[in-house]
Amino acid sequence: MKLLRHGPTGQEKPGLQDDQGHVRDLSGLLPDITPERLSPVSLAALARKVTNHGEALPVVPHGTRLGPPVAGIRQFLGIGLNYRQHAIEAGMAIPTEPIVFSKSITTLAGPDDDLPLPAGSAALDYEVELGIVIGTTVRRVALADALGHVAGYVLANDVSERDWQLHRGGQWLKGKCHDGFGPIGPWLVTADEVPDPQQVGLQLRVNGEERQNSSTGDMIFGVAEIVSYLSQFMTLLPGDVIVTGTPQGVGMGFKPPKYLQHGDVVELFSPQLGRQRQRVVSLG
Repeated sequence: MKLLRHGPTGQEKPGLQDDQGHVRDLSGLLPDITPERLSPVSLAALARKVTNHGEALPVVPHGTRLGPPVAGIRQFLGIGLNYRQHAIEAGMAIPTEPIVFSKSITTLAGPDDDLPLPAGSAALDYEVELGIVIGTTVRRVALADALGHVAGYVLANDVSERDWQLHRGGQWLKGKCHDGFGPIGPWLVTADEVPDPQQVGLQLRVNGEERQNSSTGDMIFGVAEIVSYLSQFMTLLPGDVIVTGTPQGVGMGFKPPKYLQHGDVVELFSPQLGRQRQRVVSLG
């Protein structure tokens, strides 16, 4: 299934995209898409209901805003420098263990919401990524069992302010946590529709210019390894989102850098995970 949430910010309703590309409303079947509804049992029950109701599910008007596809997310984590070619373009050594950072849940945004350019920002950057959504509580899980705890996947833009991230001291979160720096969606694609998360295509364009075009096959640490690794140090909860790193082609990697400016249009695409489109809007 391709689960989503539609409607104005703070008033989203549950929905899905059907096989014909129509967005259908699910609010007659469940109140919302929340962490406790992401277990395999709950998702299977929802799939049966969707099958039984089929064409009777109301169609949502075209152009309706989409929000983050899961409500009530409690933890938003990131893995840095996780693509071989990206590490090379950044001039940094290949990590021997995953580099982990946090993003505030207030960064979460819909896939097509405006992308804020904060006052004083001079190095706003994009990062197309595969996002993992956890379905069941995970503690110290073995590598072989890790994917069984994944509810599904989302397309993500791990927006970063590079000057704040790298030159303000302390942790990366200074450049990762501004409101709106975490668009996810359009859908949560359930894990059964992504049999191999290491074969997911990722592309990004700025003003029509291709900047990133790669695959999760270039990841240093794969999805199963990330879930297992994190669970050794912390409890992962249903609904948690983990963005898994970005391929080469970020703005910082160009000489001179190609950072985002007011009015730029950023478009993300994955054959498996859908599309995003954001317009950069200055807050200064």
